[in-house]
Amino acid sequence: MASRLKTYFRGEQTAPGERKLLLKLDTFILTFCCLMYFLNYLDRSNLSNAYVSGMKEELAFHGNQLNQINTVFTVGYTIGQVPCNIALYYIKPRFFFPACMVVWAGLTMATAGAQSPGSIMAIRFFQAIFEASTFVGTHYILGSWYTERELGKRSGIFTASGLAGTMIGGFIQTGIHSSMDGLHGLSGWRWLFIIDGLITLPVAIYGFFLFPDTPKNTKAPYLSAEEKALAISRVPEVNQKTPISRAFLKHCFSTWYWYFFTILWIIAGETESFSSNGLLSLYMKSHPTKKYAISQLNNYPTGVPAVGIVSTLFWATLTDFMGGQRSLVGYWIAITGIVTSSLILAFPNSTSVHFGAYYWAGSVYACQATFFAWANDVLRYEDDSLRAVIIASMNMGSNAINAWWSIVFYGANFAPGFTRGMWAMIAVSIAMAIWCTLIVRMQVRTEEQREIEGAVAANVEKEHYSGIQGDGSADRKV
Repeated sequence: MASRLKTYFRGEQTAPGERKLLLKLDTFILTFCCLMYFLNYLDRSNLSNAYVSGMKEELAFHGNQLNQINTVFTVGYTIGQVPCNIALYYIKPRFFFPACMVVWAGLTMATAGAQSPGSIMAIRFFQAIFEASTFVGTHYILGSWYTERELGKRSGIFTASGLAGTMIGGFIQTGIHSSMDGLHGLSGWRWLFIIDGLITLPVAIYGFFLFPDTPKNTKAPYLSAEEKALAISRVPEVNQKTPISRAFLKHCFSTWYWYFFTILWIIAGETESFSSNGLLSLYMKSHPTKKYAISQLNNYPTGVPAVGIVSTLFWATLTDFMGGQRSLVGYWIAITGIVTSSLILAFPNSTSVHFGAYYWAGSVYACQATFFAWANDVLRYEDDSLRAVIIASMNMGSNAINAWWSIVFYGANFAPGFTRGMWAMIAVSIAMAIWCTLIVRMQVRTEEQREIEGAVAANVEKEHYSGIQGDGSADRKV
């Protein structure tokens, strides 16, 4: 076991120069994508941080307006999913990613000048369209460069960087509120958005000059010709079909991949509802007996993404080590959702139970890395464009449902108990376990069919080669 672990963490590279190539890929792909996702999530999570740090009172929020803004963001994010991944098929990622970052950085800074919930709503809609490129685009890129045994760890590190943005956002807001609130006549929450936008720009410049695009079109100066050839040889050669054609759409919707993986992420997206809707913050803000300070409202919920980071890295590494058994995460999420919801329902007046349940629920963030790695694994031998569209469709489907799901089940007016949302969580958790089982069966059947087709093709080639040799022998005898 010790030798297996050592081999796993050091890698199983056998081709000359492969370890050096991986080091370069990790240095330039992972650093840029992780920084991009960190800032992406920092921008998103800081709306909730600003809300509990004075924005609610200053802009006179009422009712479900915060949820409505989040819903509008989700709508924009949903609209941007597939177009952004298709754009990566035509525009080099080192141009596309930084351009999107510059736009969303500008919109983030514009939020600092908002004078009403409606103006924030408009800004967040367009911001979401450009931020949609980050998550699904990165998973497409990771699947283009890394092998099945390498993908889970990298997906986990990438996902963890976004959770780090959520976690650190609370501490940043606390520091800004205590040191900059009122500076030059601006509230602390306004300075938060200005600083978020400014720190995004250097990362965009870094990506423009050093991101390596994809193996077949990379012109990265730090990759030699031999390393570029090696990168291409490491992943299966697949057909290249344009994603904008009737034939492609017919092919896409005729496969089981699109339906099963899109529904998988729709279910998984809703199992993240406790964390993605900031229920712990809302619970604290609406606590019936306790009054929490602004620093507590910002800092205490950071434990949720901290649990998410540990869970994400653990499950991504474990499923890689176990040969890609990504379904294990689905069963863990099902257990987590059922137990945490049941605890909150059973102990509605226990603050410690609520805190413990919401922290534990942070572990479901592990599904982000493992489920997109699962899709990349299964689609590794399919058309490259099909993989790009299905990965985007997964996130699009999830956000399309979440646009109304969060209001129906987790609206701020349902705080602090969110009873309706607890029952919804139990339902989707049960659905998660069932759906993962169905995908495993479909995956096994597909792999068996691929092996049969491969064996048949090999036999045909062997017979053809034998026939050519036989003809040659006969000629020589004559």
